[in-house]
Amino acid sequence: MGYEIDGTRFSTLEEFFAEFSRVVLPGFNPLLSNLDAFDDVLRGGCGTPAGGLTLQWKNHKISRQRLGYAETVRQLELRLARCHPRIVRKWRMI
Repeated sequence: MGYEIDGTRFSTLEEFFAEFSRVVLPGFNPLLSNLDAFDDVLRGGCGTPAGGLTLQWKNHKISRQRLGYAETVRQLELRLARCHPRIVRKWRMI
């Protein structure tokens, strides 16, 4: 089955997951919230629509810009904030 997402409808990774869930996985619970879950859907795992999927990404160049380096840094900082302080200290020493 074919689906279309529009890159103008999201500007963060969280918003992308929400948009993808809205378009491709309506009513599926839990909603996508991380790249591992997204990978599961793309590879035919949990949440994949019956018969697979074809995804058309409208305005993908906008998404490339919005989900680029700055968003990657923001995502890594969010994860770092949830790490155990000992791990953070070790990571900062690298």
